[in-house]
Amino acid sequence: MNLADLIDRNAAFTPDKPALRFAGDAWSYAAFADRIAALARALKSQLGVRRGDRVAVLAMNHPDYLALLYACARLGAMLVPLNWRLAVPELTFILSNADVCALLVAKAFGAAIAGTQTQVVGLDYAPERGVALTDLLAADSGDGSGANVDWHTPLLIVYTAGTTGRPKGAVLAQEALLANAMMSQHLHAMTSDDHVLTVLPLFHVGGLNIQTTPALQLGATVTLHARFTPDDTLRSIVEDRPTLTALVPSTIQALLEHPLWSETDLASLRAISTGSTLVPQGLVDGVQARGVPVLQVYGATETSPIAVYTRLGGDLSRSLSTGLPGLLCEARIVDDGGHEVPPGVSGEVEVRGPNVLTEYWRNDNATAEALHDGWFRTGDIAMRDDDGYFTIHDRKKNMIVSGGENIYPAEIERVLLDHPMVAEAAVICAPDPRWQEVPVAFVVSRGAVPADELRAFLAASLARFKVPRDIIFLGELPRNALGKVQHFRLKESWPGR
Repeated sequence: MNLADLIDRNAAFTPDKPALRFAGDAWSYAAFADRIAALARALKSQLGVRRGDRVAVLAMNHPDYLALLYACARLGAMLVPLNWRLAVPELTFILSNADVCALLVAKAFGAAIAGTQTQVVGLDYAPERGVALTDLLAADSGDGSGANVDWHTPLLIVYTAGTTGRPKGAVLAQEALLANAMMSQHLHAMTSDDHVLTVLPLFHVGGLNIQTTPALQLGATVTLHARFTPDDTLRSIVEDRPTLTALVPSTIQALLEHPLWSETDLASLRAISTGSTLVPQGLVDGVQARGVPVLQVYGATETSPIAVYTRLGGDLSRSLSTGLPGLLCEARIVDDGGHEVPPGVSGEVEVRGPNVLTEYWRNDNATAEALHDGWFRTGDIAMRDDDGYFTIHDRKKNMIVSGGENIYPAEIERVLLDHPMVAEAAVICAPDPRWQEVPVAFVVSRGAVPADELRAFLAASLARFKVPRDIIFLGELPRNALGKVQHFRLKESWPGR
C-alpha cells in the first residue's frame, strides 16, 4: 500500500463526500481520487516520472498541489515543494540540488523559473517552453502505478530555511506522513466528521501535515485557501464552519488585531493548533478568551513535523509548555555528551520514530551530524518537568554566553511581549569586548515608549545580565513565510556589527 491508496479507500466508502473545498468549488473524494490517478498516469506516460524521481511544484495552495503529492506517492516519486517567497538563485539551487525531472508551476511564478532546463508544466497556463497541465492530462494514457512502492518509499524532500549556508533537503518517507497523521489524529481527537481550514502554505510541513494530509487520509473535509489573509480566514470560519485550523503566532496576532475578531462566530471551532516558533502567552489567552482551546505543537521539518504536543481534552493549563512526546515517537532532552538529563535541567531535544527524516538529500555530512542511533538532533534547547511536559527555550545556536552566563533570547522576548506597548520583539547575540556576547533587542512598538522604560520592565523580571545592551525600534520584523523571525537579517542590520 501507499498513501494514495488511503484516498482511494475513502473514495470507496464516501465517494460523494467533499474532500476539498477551494474558491467556491468542492472536490468529492471520488473526484479527488480520479484527479490523483490522472496525474499519476500523465506524469508517468508523458513526462517519464518513475520511482525515485523528483517532481517540484511552485504554486500557492490549490487542490492540484495535494493531488500531485498523492500522485507522487502512487508512483514512488518524490515531491519537492518550493517556497514561492524564495529568490531566483535560491530556487535555482534547490532545483539543481534535487535534480528534478519535472516542475509544475503556477503562472504567477513563471518568471522565476524562466532559465530552468527542467521539464515545465503550467498549472494554470501554457508556458512558453513547456506544456499546460490541461494538455498533459488530455494526452495521458497507460498505467499510473509505480513499481515496488511501499511505506518505506521516500515521498517528500522539504528544504529547510537556509539562514546560514545552503538549505538542506529533508527526505521524508511515506511512513513518516502516515505516522505523523496518526499523531495529528490523536492530538486533535480528529475524526472523519471534522472539517479542517488550511490557510498556511503547503510548501511547509506545517501547512501540509499538521492537519491537512491527516484529515484527507482519515476521510474528513479540508477547506483550502490559496494563502492566509485575516479577512478571508474570519469569513471562512463564519461561512464554512470548520472544526479545526492550524495557525502560526503571526497569523493568530493578525486575527486578534482584526476589527471583526471580537464579533466573529467561532462556535464551530473545536481547537486551533499552533507552533513553529515562540507562542506568546498573550496570544493563547486571546484565543481561549473566545472559548477556543489552543493546542501547542512542537516539531521540525525533519519530524514531519509533529513530535511533541498538547492534546485536545488533555492538560492545557501548563503555561508555555508544548506538551508530551507524541503517540508514535520518542523525545528526550540530552546534554552535550548525549546523555539524558533529569527533569528541570535544560538540554537539547532529540526525537526518534517513524516520523523522522531518513536523510538529508545528497548531504552525508549533514545526515551524520543530525542522526545518531535513529535519534534526530533538533538543535532546540528545552526542559521537561516531573510529569514529562516539555518547555522549549530556544535554538541551541541562539544561546548567548555572556561572561560565562547562558542567556536564551526567547526568554527575553517573552518578557518584552508582556509589556503593553510591545507588539513584536526579537533578540539577537552581539559581540562585546568585555563580556564576549550580549543580547540586543529589536522591538516593534504600539506607540512611543522609551527604551529605558523597557529596560526597567525587563529588569523587574530578569537578571541584570539578561537585559539587552541595546533596544532598537523597527516598523516591522523580517519574517519568513511561516512568520518565523529571521534573526540573521536582524544581525546583518544591527548598527554595531
